[in-house]
Amino acid sequence: MGFFRNQFANVVEWEEFRDDMIFWKWNNREIKKGSKLIIRSGQDAIFLNNGKVEGIFQDEGSFDVDSDIIPFLSTLKGFKFGFNSGMRVEVLFVNTKEFTVRWGTQSPVLIPAPQLPGGMPIRANGTFTFKVSDYVALIDKVAGIKQSYVVEDVKIRITAVLDQLLMKWISREGKDMFNLQANASDIANGIREDLDMQMMSIGIGITGFQVMSFNYPQEIQDMITKTASHEMIGNMQKYQQVSMTDGIASGKVQSGGTAADMAGMMMGMNMANEMMKNMNTNNPNANNAGQGANPAAGQQANNGQNGTSAPASGESGITPKFCPNCGTKNEGSKFCPNCGYKLA
Repeated sequence: MGFFRNQFANVVEWEEFRDDMIFWKWNNREIKKGSKLIIRSGQDAIFLNNGKVEGIFQDEGSFDVDSDIIPFLSTLKGFKFGFNSGMRVEVLFVNTKEFTVRWGTQSPVLIPAPQLPGGMPIRANGTFTFKVSDYVALIDKVAGIKQSYVVEDVKIRITAVLDQLLMKWISREGKDMFNLQANASDIANGIREDLDMQMMSIGIGITGFQVMSFNYPQEIQDMITKTASHEMIGNMQKYQQVSMTDGIASGKVQSGGTAADMAGMMMGMNMANEMMKNMNTNNPNANNAGQGANPAAGQQANNGQNGTSAPASGESGITPKFCPNCGTKNEGSKFCPNCGYKLA
């Protein structure tokens, strides 16, 4: 009798459990008298009849369908197994764990920037986490037409809208377009909220979203790196001067003919003059009152301030043609007709 009683019995379980599978459907088979339901750790079992939820079982273990399951089904409580007939239902096994997925932009996202008409091309990457949050919505929108659902299906759905969300939140929170990492947390929180609202319709909850890094085009990244290395210089004008000097010293700045050489030489002279001017501005002690159009007059003025007098040119017996004190032309007189300075 025992053989006949259990010859049609079967085991209802997730036969090939996969970590990347969100749910798997056991169907198209009748549950016979004496059958067992096995629920493993991290799984929930949902009994469906004609697409309607009959019962949700969350405790792990092995259960007798006849005595432990049927009494808790909403419309099948009084079901009685016949000798040759069984209960035809679907059982949906749901993976209850939290899934972690890596994401990355497949192509650069063009972020509007005032200084770049075409936008700033930016790539980004990071991770997001999700889990099943609404069984009814999941069954209604996904499980009703699919036999299984995997993490890759969710990733494809999310990456399809991720570029638009990155553009939205970078434009909103990325005040410094060249230092987006400083606002990565705010950008990520905004994207998570938007994704959660979108995925809610299929019963998926986005529990976390992280931006690990923003990547600029190589030439822009090189500029950011060099700007940081020259931060001590203080302003862009000096940064350009140092960059030009580095280019000349390394040989990266090449001659382009006479016109180009002249232009380069003039640029170098202008840079040198500008740097000298900046040095004099930063060092006011370098400007002496005696450094005027007449160096000799300036020297005499400095000597006069120090209580000494310049030696008279006349001591050599020769009368100078110009006054060493004020520069006035002399016609052979022993004293300057302008300032009275002794010339001989």
